[in-house]
Amino acid sequence: MNRTQDRQSAGTGDRLPARAQDRPVTAVDAHAHAWSPKTARARFREGLTGPTAGVAFGYTQANLISVPADWAYDVLLFCQRNPKPCPVLDVTDAGSPATVLAEGADLRTDLPRYRVWRDGELVAEPTDVTPYWRDDLVSFLIGCSFTFESVLTGAGVPLRHIEQDRNVPMYVTGRQCRPAGRLHGPMVVSMRPVQPEHLSAAIRETSLLPAVHGSPVHCGDPAVLGIQDLARPDFGEPVDLRPRDIPVFWACGVTPQAAVMASRPPFALTHAPGQMFLTDARDEQYRVA
Repeated sequence: MNRTQDRQSAGTGDRLPARAQDRPVTAVDAHAHAWSPKTARARFREGLTGPTAGVAFGYTQANLISVPADWAYDVLLFCQRNPKPCPVLDVTDAGSPATVLAEGADLRTDLPRYRVWRDGELVAEPTDVTPYWRDDLVSFLIGCSFTFESVLTGAGVPLRHIEQDRNVPMYVTGRQCRPAGRLHGPMVVSMRPVQPEHLSAAIRETSLLPAVHGSPVHCGDPAVLGIQDLARPDFGEPVDLRPRDIPVFWACGVTPQAAVMASRPPFALTHAPGQMFLTDARDEQYRVA
């Protein structure tokens, strides 16, 4: 299945560079659903790319942003001041591609696809960022809403993007995050349509996982968030809504990328939206009582 391009860079309306079509990795592939995180990382290291929703189901997924050490405090403070879109799971030592969240993993090679940023501009989308790596890079792993999808599935909440074999749609909102040092920008949200009878379960179950964005930030009219057209997400792919579907929006870990575009640090590495880092942590490890 072909993947649509990310439509716009946040807040600018500029088209992002074209890229090669991804090979799909979705929960409809029973093998990907059952992979261990280690197997998933090995496949990505070999060059397999695509959205990771449903991959290694039941294990925590994470967003990635790596910045030079002299920007690390700004990112850390930005995350602390905006915990809903930017819940931090781990911060690495400068120059280290390792994380305590996955033994033996390499943050330079073990994600399906990356983004390379210079002065806030997207310049490359490689599958391996080893050639771009720097000894002063500090990496932040941020909770991802793909993590709570196993909980939603267990509660009987259908997931349209997985049913339709698409990347989850993500939108830049009109809500500005609280600035931190040199870093500022709008909040990004992911959207999952939910039927009215499943709405209370979706809110309840995700609220118990604050480390991966927690409860929704909005349910209903997208215009309240400054979103004009659900058919034109800023990242990911649109999903087809069914009658009675309510658009439900969760804060999204692509928010730091929107901040990179707005704040224009000299250099940054991130994951490609929807193509996450698979950790060895189980989802329930982040569930609160």
